[in-house]
Amino acid sequence: MYTVLDDALTATVAITRDSLPVALPLGFARDGDSVLLHGSTGSDFFRRLAAGTPLYITVTHLDGLVYARSLFDSSMRYRAAVIHGVATVVPDADKQPALLTLAEHLMPGRAAEVRPMRTRELAATLVLRVPLTNASVKDNSSSVIEEHDDGEDRTVWAGVLPLRVVAGDPEPSRDSERGPTAPSVYAARDRIHGYSSGPDGTENSERPD
Repeated sequence: MYTVLDDALTATVAITRDSLPVALPLGFARDGDSVLLHGSTGSDFFRRLAAGTPLYITVTHLDGLVYARSLFDSSMRYRAAVIHGVATVVPDADKQPALLTLAEHLMPGRAAEVRPMRTRELAATLVLRVPLTNASVKDNSSSVIEEHDDGEDRTVWAGVLPLRVVAGDPEPSRDSERGPTAPSVYAARDRIHGYSSGPDGTENSERPD
């Protein structure tokens, strides 16, 4: 469960609003045995969550497509977590540490590169905590083609097409002054790719091909 959540940057959060289903993709972070969400205090969606509307959270990693020798037997490699329950509002005294936890998960090291959060920004942000009390996880990432006498034509290719998220080259904003890319950008890229960079952002020899 922890690994599935920690490897993800976004989750889909769903509620029922006015008798209709509503689902939104949101950035999140795991904090111990709970999940942190944040959004605008002016958001109707977040105000309903804060008021105790039951929610449903899903996180999915698609790791590959499994090509069998028939469409019926074809499948996917994936890891998924499902959480349901009720969110609670993080108190004002704990709001800034919670937001730093979110920031560190989404953009490692970025908080040290930018100015501190302003009071009005904290006031405009609603932070919610959802416990992992009611949660389940399924790991199908190692599924394989069963090799047995099933009568299928062995000249038809079967196997797995691995899939993964890839980070591109950093794109500076148009009004940024010339200078090196922030280390936090490389930290985020390295986490996605699973390798580390040198202090100047250059890739080291440990990067896999």
